[in-house]
Amino acid sequence: MSVVGIDLGFLNCYIGVARSGGIETIANEYSDRCTPACISLGSKTRAIGNAAKSQIITNVKNAVHGFKKLHGRAFEDPYIQAERAKLPYELQKMPNGSVGVKVRYLDEERLFAVEQITGMLLAKLKETSESALKKPVADCVISVPSFFTDAERRSVMAAAQIAGLNCLKLMNETTAVALAYGIYKQDLPALEEKPRNVVFVDMGHSAYQVSICAFNKGKLKVLATTFDPFVGGRNFDEALVDYFSEEFRTKYKLNVKENPRALLRLYQECEKLKKLMSANASDLPLNIECFMNDLDVSSKMNRAQFEQLCTALLARVEPPLRAAMDQAKLQREDIYSIEIVGGATRIPAVKEQISNFFCKEISTTLNADEAVARGCALQCAILSPAFKVREFSITDVVPYSITLRWKSSYEEGTGECEVFSKNHAAPFSKVITFHKKEPFDLEAYYTHPQEVPYPDSRIGRFTIQNVGPQHDGDNSKVKVKVRVNIHGLFSVANASIIEKQSLEGDHNDTPMDTESSSKSQGRDEELQLPFSIEDDTIDSEEEDKMQVDQEEGVQKSQAEQQNQADEEAENAGTETKAASGEKQDQPPQPKAKTKVKSIDLPIQSSLYRQLGQDLINSYIENEGKMMMQDKLEKERNDAKNAVEEYVYEFRDKLCGVFEKFITEEDSNKLTLMLEDTENWLYEDGEDQPKQVYMDKLQELKKFGQPIQERCMEHEERPKVLNELGKKIQLLMKAVEAYKNKDEKYDHLDPAEMEKVEKYINEAMNWLNSKMNAQNKLSLTQDPVVKVAEILAKSKELDSFCNPILSKPKPKIEPPSDGQSKANGEHNGPVNGQSATETKPEPAKDNPQQTKPPGEMEVD
Repeated sequence: MSVVGIDLGFLNCYIGVARSGGIETIANEYSDRCTPACISLGSKTRAIGNAAKSQIITNVKNAVHGFKKLHGRAFEDPYIQAERAKLPYELQKMPNGSVGVKVRYLDEERLFAVEQITGMLLAKLKETSESALKKPVADCVISVPSFFTDAERRSVMAAAQIAGLNCLKLMNETTAVALAYGIYKQDLPALEEKPRNVVFVDMGHSAYQVSICAFNKGKLKVLATTFDPFVGGRNFDEALVDYFSEEFRTKYKLNVKENPRALLRLYQECEKLKKLMSANASDLPLNIECFMNDLDVSSKMNRAQFEQLCTALLARVEPPLRAAMDQAKLQREDIYSIEIVGGATRIPAVKEQISNFFCKEISTTLNADEAVARGCALQCAILSPAFKVREFSITDVVPYSITLRWKSSYEEGTGECEVFSKNHAAPFSKVITFHKKEPFDLEAYYTHPQEVPYPDSRIGRFTIQNVGPQHDGDNSKVKVKVRVNIHGLFSVANASIIEKQSLEGDHNDTPMDTESSSKSQGRDEELQLPFSIEDDTIDSEEEDKMQVDQEEGVQKSQAEQQNQADEEAENAGTETKAASGEKQDQPPQPKAKTKVKSIDLPIQSSLYRQLGQDLINSYIENEGKMMMQDKLEKERNDAKNAVEEYVYEFRDKLCGVFEKFITEEDSNKLTLMLEDTENWLYEDGEDQPKQVYMDKLQELKKFGQPIQERCMEHEERPKVLNELGKKIQLLMKAVEAYKNKDEKYDHLDPAEMEKVEKYINEAMNWLNSKMNAQNKLSLTQDPVVKVAEILAKSKELDSFCNPILSKPKPKIEPPSDGQSKANGEHNGPVNGQSATETKPEPAKDNPQQTKPPGEMEVD
């Protein structure tokens, strides 16, 4: 079972895998651990990763890159419209209103969904990890920015499905970094001690994220997470591009922004210059040959100028740091260390801003590029049953507060309640109790739309069906379980209706029944409304038996488990906390039990910007077809390359090693044939089916193979002839020794030895005749005897003579019974002794077998 973590970046991707007792970042077919997030579509095939990056300039309109933040957004989204102006490829509206990428593939216009594009990239990463691990890959953990909304996360999940990956968890990038940092630390404070607070700052190519985490031994808790999704390395590149574009306009009269190819080249050069300025403070040149209109352009810049250009960007570094500290309610002195990751944190001015804010030196112990992939691989190993990993619990947070809204009959309007506040622990479940007589809708949305970098605050609508009044006409008690799951997605997990089966205890159930919140440690859920809400996870004192939460790895207190004895639920998978409201004032004397029946209710979910399964299936089918097309094209190219390789290789050898094995006439004829094939390859044979190339190769081999074989036979023959000659000589010596009454052979049968001698003589005659015949031939003629024949003869000689010559001497019988008995008595103690010697052997192994498994397992 494979364990893979994928850092799905805006610019580059990294793959972390668990193997050989540790986590390592694997390299692709270019021996590069970084795979560019780029796809280039051509007339015959697709190029993905490094191959696609080299085509960005040459295949401008069909090379797709920078698509990570197009996920889950509508085409009319202001962000999409702003990106559209910058991107060299065309964005179009899909039938479902989302964003599509219009490219030319297989010589026809095609519209691909963003999920399909990311699916192509993930399929490539899957292939890379499979070739590195030498086994199939399915389970993985994929990183997403902590600010991604539900719609964006679901879109990435769909892309993973298209690529044939089973995403065990969508992990926030900063949380992955925190895990990679914390799991190896041996000196973390104990659980009862004050936690160690570490700030993680991640500024990548497109976004900036800050996370503050509290570490204890075997435990990581995210306290707060803040972000600026619109500042990153590419914004610094843009500042340089704008500066040089303006300079080239005045200096060379060139309008760079109108030429997509020139603009892309300038972006690439500015990115290189930015990296150089991080290491050098002096003036650095920028030179681009044949930039536009066959003009060479040049300029220069130093770090001080660059920092002055980016003043506005650098000012955006501090606010998320301040916000994170405020949300975590920490002071600067509470921070143990500041860890930085992401490419843009290498810019000295960014480091300086972070260091100045915390008045502390920043730490660079983590690999800035690979930390996320390593964290994801660790998380995958924790979730996978195939690996034993040191126990480490991870509590993430909900990035935005979430509210539920519903129609309320009591208030003649709508009721609403904030179910998850900002930075609430996740994964987490809560149970809300409603008193309803008919089916009702729950609408989930983000409470503060201005905090969410997404134009639509809706998450989804959930319809609770099959709700009816009780037998006595009263409102039914409906328990609805809402949760933020392991992927950070909000959902209504299940709903159940509580039917009373006994009238005892009915007086406690009023229309305004509010379940006890004293159990929830006096939280704000203590609302005097026609519904109640209770926590169903970590902080809850009551044990929730739902299997879903066990899957989410939620740890719950066992303290109040015995309280559940007061209620019985006939359905094992449903909520059993219906009477917790009655339990808080329960007198100590015995009381008649209230029997209730819990019935699961169907829920109809309508999630915002959710792709239908039929659509995903059609995307999966399309991906399969494209992969098959890529495979066929690769095989065709390989067949063509094989012909080309054979032509060049054989032509070289005709003037070298093969020269003496072919007549001059045949050599001229074959050289002409090779030249014709070469010309055909670059003219009519440029684009032919695979079979045509295979036939062409066979045709060439028909002429070339005999020459190749003559050369090979000439080289190998002397060696095998010599070996056969030596073998015959040794056998003849053995026969001679037998004739001289050597005691080694005196037990052998004379008739058999006669046969051996005859066989050896025949072999020697065969060898001499073949060698004489071969010596009469020239090198350009086919050999009389082949190496394979000589080896076969040698094998025959061995199989006939060796069994006779190596026959063992017969054993001499012991002279008398008495002596054998004496021998037996003599041998007895020896056997006994050997038994006592071998007896400790199992005992030696025994400690190993009984050793507790903990001592054998390595974390």
